[in-house]
Amino acid sequence: MATSKSATKSYKQAERRRVFNLRTSRALKTAMKNIKDLIAKKDKAAAESAIAQTYKAIDKAAKRGVIKKNNAARKKSRIMAAIAKIK
Repeated sequence: MATSKSATKSYKQAERRRVFNLRTSRALKTAMKNIKDLIAKKDKAAAESAIAQTYKAIDKAAKRGVIKKNNAARKKSRIMAAIAKIK
């Protein structure tokens, strides 16, 4: 355990950030899983309606530093390409 006052504060901050990052990461994974399931089912209308929620999760994760900016852009690009392939 932390011995100094600053180390204790740093520990508390890290724990708080960890909780936020876990929450963001779980939201991202859930959104990605949902849209991938819709794409696999070839349900274009439902997938297009889920884009906004997925983009929101991706953007929040990138903003918080859970994923990097280019990783977020790549995820968005691949989702759109997969939805465009659905006939």
